[in-house]
Amino acid sequence: MCSQSFFVNLHPKRPFIEETNIINNMKSDIQIARECELKPIGDIAAQLGIDPEKIEPYGRFMAKVPVTLIDEEKVRQSRLILVTAISPTKAGIGKTTVSIGLTLGLNKIGKKAAVALREPSLGPCFGMKGGAAGGGYSQVLPMEKINLHFTGDFHAVTSAHNTISALLDNYLYQHRKDGFSLREIFWKRVLDVNDRALRNVVTGLRGDGVVSETGFDITPASELMAILCLATNESDLQRRIENIVLGITADGKLFKVKDLGVAGAITVLLRDALSPNLVQTTEHTPAFVHGGPFANIAHGCSSVVATKMAMSYCDYVVTEAGFGADLGAEKFFDIKCRKTGLQPRLVVIVATTQGLKMHGGVDLDHIKEPNAKGLTEGLKNLNRHIRNMQGFGQPVVVTINRHDADLDEEIDIVRKNCEDLGVDFAVNEAFLKGSEGAIDLAQTVVNTIERQHPLPIRFTYKEADCLEDKIEKVCKRIYGASAVEYSKTAKKKLDDLRATFTDEDGAIAHYPVCIAKTQFSFSADSTRYGSPEGFTIRIRDVILNCGSEMIVAIAGDMLRMPGLPKSPQAERITIVNGEIEGLS
Repeated sequence: MCSQSFFVNLHPKRPFIEETNIINNMKSDIQIARECELKPIGDIAAQLGIDPEKIEPYGRFMAKVPVTLIDEEKVRQSRLILVTAISPTKAGIGKTTVSIGLTLGLNKIGKKAAVALREPSLGPCFGMKGGAAGGGYSQVLPMEKINLHFTGDFHAVTSAHNTISALLDNYLYQHRKDGFSLREIFWKRVLDVNDRALRNVVTGLRGDGVVSETGFDITPASELMAILCLATNESDLQRRIENIVLGITADGKLFKVKDLGVAGAITVLLRDALSPNLVQTTEHTPAFVHGGPFANIAHGCSSVVATKMAMSYCDYVVTEAGFGADLGAEKFFDIKCRKTGLQPRLVVIVATTQGLKMHGGVDLDHIKEPNAKGLTEGLKNLNRHIRNMQGFGQPVVVTINRHDADLDEEIDIVRKNCEDLGVDFAVNEAFLKGSEGAIDLAQTVVNTIERQHPLPIRFTYKEADCLEDKIEKVCKRIYGASAVEYSKTAKKKLDDLRATFTDEDGAIAHYPVCIAKTQFSFSADSTRYGSPEGFTIRIRDVILNCGSEMIVAIAGDMLRMPGLPKSPQAERITIVNGEIEGLS
């Protein structure tokens, strides 16, 4: 079985690993997951110091933990570590695997640590990515349940969101004879499936309600998902739901959920979902997996309550922000930390030699071949992310997530680059070796934290900056753009916000901005790898999220309902001899 100790982690069933990296010859993620004999979830809670009687089990190996167990004093004492990455490529990065592995490594060297991750979405699981619970000997378990329906949080968000849609349509239908109408409706519907056919739809045809143009976003882009991830307790959840703006009335007033009188009902639908989910890793270390916004179309961070719950019971907590540091990490600081007071002690930037080669112009078919020149050119992408994280005032550790084709000589190029920048560096091999492969990274992280005093976060913009200035500062300071342009639609939306809002409606001038942008490039052009310069970011649309208290600016051709690829992962997911295959 896998380890039975919170602090000392071994794999008795794991075959002997030679010094040579043999990832390609390993068992699949699912096979590795199945050889781990999981502990009852009550035992995992007890390891943390949580009374097992206070958790709500979902089967034997998953549980909800009440938000009331968060201890703010202990949160302030815990050390929070953010894991982010270079700009992702088709070569993959493995940020979740590293986040879990670092947690395993921290426990291996005697630290009490837990990880706080986002929940996987069914859209990517059945579309581009397959599973999203880590990999190899660095996974959260039970991986099939986590990757599929889990504890029902995504379904709760989907149901709550679409219930608002139905109630809004009913309100319009029932009050049409009273002369009530909305001149503009902001609220769409959501579904946790990649379905391009639903991006633009018409409802209410043939007299079944009021005819209206609408569409679907994917569930992770729902404002309710952001609210779930940013709410601090049940009352805050309901307050935020009440403030969701659904549209603008014919006489120019905001129409909110509280005007429907249904905020209590929607809170009821999300009440259980608010509690963070407790699971375990391949080595029985605690893991909180909760919330699932994408960082390219949303704010990309796991829930505040999951982060604080982990910090209430552990000395070290590892959390991740989605996609590259220009997206998830920026939003982690400028949105999540700004609004909650969370203060990370260090940022880990994950890179791979293959990903760096792609950023250096090497073709995907040749990234496993030695290419020092291409790798060196790709370091420009890594170095810009390093500068950005240092710009937030954060100590940085760079780690290479090692693959089977990696050469020591190429890893040394990355190591030397980091040394020249004065940045600590470590190799992570948790995928192959579990905690044993993450000892170097864990010790490097601890050493860096202990020798550097925490500094206040230097945010990208001030709360009092106007919305255009906030957008421009992110685009220029983080992305490296030379200019920002606005479509007519975006300009009108910004003008309407200023004209429509009053002090009574909320200080939108103090809202942070959440830019929806391709994850594959610093620019808004997904084909521009590396470290592009001199480009213009075009803001196509602006979306008001009063419940989650942010302004979403959509850059370029970014879509909030993805499509499926030519060969979706669903073609490889099946049941063989009673076991699920194809999720990894």
